[in-house]
Amino acid sequence: MTSKEIRQQFLDFFKSKGHLIVPSAPLVAKNDPTLMFNNSGMAQFKDFFLGNGTPPSKRIADTQKCLRVSGKHNDLEDVGFDTYHHTMFEMLGNWSFGDYFKKEALAWSWELLTEVFKLPKDRIYVSVFQGDEKDSVPFDQEAWDIWASMVGEDRIILGNKKDNFWEMGDTGPCGPCSEIHIDLRDADEVARISGKELVNADHPQVVEIWNNVFMQFERMADGSLVSLPAKHVDTGMGFERLCMAIQGKQSNYDTDVFSNTINFVAEKAGKKYGEGKWEDIALRVIADHIRAIAFAIADGQLPSNNKAGYVIRRILRRAVRYGYTYLGFREPFMHSIIPLLAEQFDGVFPELVAQQEFVERVILEEENSFLRTLETGLTRLDKIIAETEKNGRIAGEIVFELNDTFGFPSDLTALIARENGLSIDEEGYKIALQAQKDRSRKDSTKEATDWTIISDEDFDFEFVGYDETEASASLIKYRKVKTKTGSEYHIVLDKTPFYAEMGGQVGDSGVLVSGDLSIQISDTKKENDLFIHISTDKNFEKFVEQYATNKNLVAKIDTARRSKITSNHTATHLMLSAMREVLGSHISQKGSFQNEDLTRFDFSHFSKVTDEELGKIEDIVNAKIRENIALDEKRNVPIKEAVAAGATATFGEKYGDFVRVITFDPNFSVELCGGTHVPSTGQIGLFKFVAESSVSAGVRRVEAYTGENALAMFEEQLAIVNELKGLFKGQSDIVKAVKALLEEKAILSKKIEAFESEKLQAIKETLLTKVQAIGEVNVIAEVVSVPNADALKQLAYELKAKIDNLYCVLGAEVAGKPQLAVMIADNLVADKGLNAGQIIREMAKEVKGGGGGQPFFATAGGSDVSGLAKAIEKGKSAV
Repeated sequence: MTSKEIRQQFLDFFKSKGHLIVPSAPLVAKNDPTLMFNNSGMAQFKDFFLGNGTPPSKRIADTQKCLRVSGKHNDLEDVGFDTYHHTMFEMLGNWSFGDYFKKEALAWSWELLTEVFKLPKDRIYVSVFQGDEKDSVPFDQEAWDIWASMVGEDRIILGNKKDNFWEMGDTGPCGPCSEIHIDLRDADEVARISGKELVNADHPQVVEIWNNVFMQFERMADGSLVSLPAKHVDTGMGFERLCMAIQGKQSNYDTDVFSNTINFVAEKAGKKYGEGKWEDIALRVIADHIRAIAFAIADGQLPSNNKAGYVIRRILRRAVRYGYTYLGFREPFMHSIIPLLAEQFDGVFPELVAQQEFVERVILEEENSFLRTLETGLTRLDKIIAETEKNGRIAGEIVFELNDTFGFPSDLTALIARENGLSIDEEGYKIALQAQKDRSRKDSTKEATDWTIISDEDFDFEFVGYDETEASASLIKYRKVKTKTGSEYHIVLDKTPFYAEMGGQVGDSGVLVSGDLSIQISDTKKENDLFIHISTDKNFEKFVEQYATNKNLVAKIDTARRSKITSNHTATHLMLSAMREVLGSHISQKGSFQNEDLTRFDFSHFSKVTDEELGKIEDIVNAKIRENIALDEKRNVPIKEAVAAGATATFGEKYGDFVRVITFDPNFSVELCGGTHVPSTGQIGLFKFVAESSVSAGVRRVEAYTGENALAMFEEQLAIVNELKGLFKGQSDIVKAVKALLEEKAILSKKIEAFESEKLQAIKETLLTKVQAIGEVNVIAEVVSVPNADALKQLAYELKAKIDNLYCVLGAEVAGKPQLAVMIADNLVADKGLNAGQIIREMAKEVKGGGGGQPFFATAGGSDVSGLAKAIEKGKSAV
């Protein structure tokens, strides 16, 4: 059975049990501050477990792309070394939201595995939660009894809190779980030792394939457990491990999920999988990592130097490094795997097929960049090795720097060090690494208290901000959050006109009013399906007291700010459509940001957008503004109907079954969008680009102003033009006058350069008459007059070319600051042990400065001109 068939049989089975089959959420987590990436099947359903939202069905099943390379769930360093850990993996799952519970979930698990997939019953073991006194959670007798009736008590294992109590993080939904393990060892090993003894013992052929989690509790910030409003089932089955079991393989990497990729890369490298330990590890690393990289980029996360982007860059660089070190790749190769992956997942995760060319281009550019960095790092490491004493150790801080700056993990540095008879300070490296983690954690830490519940009644949240700017509401709950800069309050209402930050549009600000007291709302965020109103107002506690008395609350947005944000957002829709007209239909959104000041838009394009092209786009947008096109807004449109009608969707966004369609002329701009928009385009007023740049490979960025900001920019430019006209009185053509002035400046600059060159030659000739012989050494030690530091350097080099055995110490005052240079003949450095870098550091003390350089030439600067003479004398005395 192929992997595609296995996946489809899972989905078909649960569809037959009344489950709604839903698509995978994007790999990149959206609207959940606790997650960088979706790391489990349940992540997209978390709010349903908490009772904050209503699922589209009480029974759901899917296959979810997951990534575990950060935080609590981090499998990165295990990947490639064993046969069953992955960065990205598929999690097959079925869920019950307050519907069926343990009896059905466990029975269906057994039915699917043994009757549909025909896995041998005598190779399967199950575990149940043994209970935990600290949390007052009892032994899971119900799960034990259900399993005993199907598999027999001798195949059940009691598990502790670590193995059989599932928690998503420090807080959130959780509950006891029942794992299903399978023994894939050969018959001889099975006869020798029972698989039951190897469960959860990290045996590569006795592995967990399915986990049934019974969501009954919520872990609070203070560590306590409270019961959820309803009992739920959350199951997750590792697709890759399931394929290994069904296809009778000893490793996930031997299944058809990975084998095509491994064989492709092995052939490209001239290797054969299974014939070398480190070559095999490298092939597994690459086959695993390319999936994570490709799907992250396809879902909208580009490699970068921070947060989620840095994680993706780190994964890519780990794969490239293994290919470089163990497979001999010196040219980019990862990008060439994408067509193979796109074909493999066509019909399962269509986003990769749709963006194949773009993903290839981004990875190619990243590979080129890192291969250059790798070469630089090797050069740096060669220098470090040369400077390290024989049989010595490379300091932990240096090992960390190589990792952090050049992508060299400690094991690669250790390997190269061993080849050169050295070792590394592993403990020092760990200390430096931990210090970085602590800094990062401190920078990102937000400590939240548990929610204070004001109203425990069930409520149906309502966002009214498309139609209203203020609304009467009820305060549902709030919590206090400690941040780096102080404290803020997170407030949940049952109804709000405040737009929460989504799709690039920033959240609304405004006020909440209760009686005669109001508090400022500085921002609005979306956390899963909750709209969180954020306030740092010092009167918040008084506000809550007042609300408790009068039960009256009105939420009012800052309408002036909203209007500007809305204009920028709508302008982005018009701009995207105009871009497609001018640049081509390949243009797609890769990121956007709209606040009250500007719109910033990232898009797929492989060359700079010229000024002429920007001008054409501007003209189209401004023409559409002048047409004053009325907004055509349709809500709750079936997504298939909207897409079929030509509405543009953004890759990486998760859309529900029903969507909102925004149209400004059906022949021009039709998009799926949840943002706020102007009633007609004329309200935007004016559109003007202010910047165009590159973000990363294949992604460009533009910034633009609308309305008042665009007008202010034109007025500022007009003022500059008028000022120039005043300076060039009598000149009718200002541009021509400025060009003439620049040409005149260029001519004068060349004359000055020629004069300075003549002067420098004269200084050189004078210095040649002042050479003083001290033993075998020809010494020049003088303060000279030169225009800049480069001239001082040039003078030193020209003197070196003229004088044998030269020891030259020069000083100059440049722009009111002292400059020093030391030049020593190569033979004096080699034979006499003279070192210009060491000498100049001592000289620099006299001018209150510092410097350095190579043994034969060094420079320094300072702040005290009066010390120049002493510095020159000190330099001379070194001879």
